[in-house]
Amino acid sequence: MTPRTGRLRTALAVFATWSALAGAALSGAAPASGAQANGARTGGAPAFSRIAPGVRYTEFDIQAAKGVTHAHVLSVDLANPKVSVDLLHPGVVAARATVSRLTDAQGAVAGVNGDFFNITETQHPGVEATGASVGPAIANGHTFKAAVPNGQRFGPALPPGTSTEDVLGVGTDRKARLDSLALDGSVETTGATLPLGGLNQYALPVGSVGAFTSDWGQVSRVRAICGTDTDRAAPCSTDTFEVTVQDGRVVSSADTPGSGTIASDTTVLVGREAGAQQLRKLSVGEQVVVRHRLVAAASKTPYRFAIGGYPVLRGGQPLTGLDDTTAAVRTAAGVSDGGHRLLLLALDGAAEFRSGLTIAEVAVEMKKLGSVDAFSLDGGGSTTLAARQPGSTSATVRNHPSGGAERPVPNGIGVFSKA
Repeated sequence: MTPRTGRLRTALAVFATWSALAGAALSGAAPASGAQANGARTGGAPAFSRIAPGVRYTEFDIQAAKGVTHAHVLSVDLANPKVSVDLLHPGVVAARATVSRLTDAQGAVAGVNGDFFNITETQHPGVEATGASVGPAIANGHTFKAAVPNGQRFGPALPPGTSTEDVLGVGTDRKARLDSLALDGSVETTGATLPLGGLNQYALPVGSVGAFTSDWGQVSRVRAICGTDTDRAAPCSTDTFEVTVQDGRVVSSADTPGSGTIASDTTVLVGREAGAQQLRKLSVGEQVVVRHRLVAAASKTPYRFAIGGYPVLRGGQPLTGLDDTTAAVRTAAGVSDGGHRLLLLALDGAAEFRSGLTIAEVAVEMKKLGSVDAFSLDGGGSTTLAARQPGSTSATVRNHPSGGAERPVPNGIGVFSKA
């Protein structure tokens, strides 16, 4: 466990008793209609105010096809050595917390919500929703999880040519970029080497073996064997097996996936169909080596941070096939200045602005802000932007979440600035 993760878990234990958080976090100023405090954008660039060194904020109205919506935007200067971004998370994959709480717990000056996630299991009665995110996740250089199959994702339909492996990331070179991260892993036994089909995922590919580590959390792993690669609602598999590996040796097994905390020296292997049949061949005491890594499709620079979602703008051009019909409250991230600047947008969910933007309109608006590449994150009731007031040590929510209060989310993008 990294020092940051250890501090995070301690901080969240303290924050668990902070019952007044939601009301205090939502004490920001109401958005203006037809103008805004930082200067209306009428064809020119919006005016920004300073949050911290290298971090600025603005808000403005957007005249969209279905009405006026209101945008809140953070501009993050990654060329500033005092500034960085990282994954906001509650310490484990299968857990959720509000953006303002995560921002404060990790010492960020601002943050937005992140990836789409396993929010409900109405299609599988009796199966616990995990709260885990859809795509890959890297925090402080540490790989937390890989992507679920495309057909198992939550959220709107993916644009053509995109997948659950798509990420927004920042490399060790401090540059933001869009990429995709695929899992490369194996389970080596005395008799065979099996491909690893998943890492801390709420859904495993049909016929595969997935690994769950201490990063997963306490939530049940049963959801991992439900649905198929093309149908999230398909029944849960009846051919399953689970093996617990501690210090490189099998210590126990079970016919169905379990739950509970996984120790740092332990990996739990869950198999379904053909994967389950392979795991049944293992015996207690047998040596097993589990290897895994995320492999980037484009960048050769290691990622310090990465989060899932899907691209909407590449090279200054909107992707083909973007939805131009369904408007909603949205969160998005944009990359400009050769990767040295990150733009984070969250729409306001107040009733007068809830008509929102279509995904096609999001791409256009992110380009207007100066983005060359842009990435859609979870929206609707998840959309949240929290930021500190200058001189404050805690963040307030700048937009109005459409549900009336912050929705707990599995991760987000945190903005850090050293004074």
